[in-house]
Amino acid sequence: MTEETRGPHVVGRVGALLRAVGSHEPTGASTTVLGRAAGLARPTAHRLLSSLADEGLLDRDAKTGRWTLGPELYLLGAAAATRYDITRHARGVLDRLARDTGESAFLSARRGDETVCIAAEDGSFPLRSHVLHEGIRFPLGVASAGLVILAHLPDRDIDDYLARTDLSGRWGENHNASALRQRIALTRHTGYAVNPGLIVEGSWGMGAAVFDRDGRPAWALSLTGVETRFRPERHPELGTLLLEQAHVLSQLLQSRA
Repeated sequence: MTEETRGPHVVGRVGALLRAVGSHEPTGASTTVLGRAAGLARPTAHRLLSSLADEGLLDRDAKTGRWTLGPELYLLGAAAATRYDITRHARGVLDRLARDTGESAFLSARRGDETVCIAAEDGSFPLRSHVLHEGIRFPLGVASAGLVILAHLPDRDIDDYLARTDLSGRWGENHNASALRQRIALTRHTGYAVNPGLIVEGSWGMGAAVFDRDGRPAWALSLTGVETRFRPERHPELGTLLLEQAHVLSQLLQSRA
């Protein structure tokens, strides 16, 4: 058995590829892009992607060569939705945030050291930020959702994460440990996180944590938009709305049977 096909290794690689495909929905991505995202050589990525397509877990567009999530994943997801899907509880909250602010509202879930955007509601303001979309993943500490979840973790968990994670290589020096600790401190002071265009210039976001039954930050609500809509004088208004609706959603989720 080769190193490439050994069980635990191939499962990890398949998982990385599936997450990479999901982060490029709905347009899909090429073998090269997905292989790079999963840290795999192109031949290895293509072989695994083709095997996943044979099982119905992925689709490939014959014209563009782009891979997208397949029908079998939809069926598996539908079966798991009764235990894990919280979007039906969040829709009213997202609608209120989008309606009251005019900005696009999002719900992200924590998955290990990442956040995954799982629901969105467009605001009425015609200019929008397109950084967030359903399926996209960011490391903890990146974007307002990832920052607010990280900030509400216990100090020892934050220390452990920052000790083993280097975000500055991909996300820039504004995401080094020192800069992150400063934003964590500010987030803890206000209760909400602010991303001042650190991912895409001019695209701002704010986030508030949503807590599970054990008081852990398991999800986050966020608002995103253009910089002119997120001037400092508007932060208290938007932050208060986010915190109020995050509390509402936390209560709804904690009361689930």
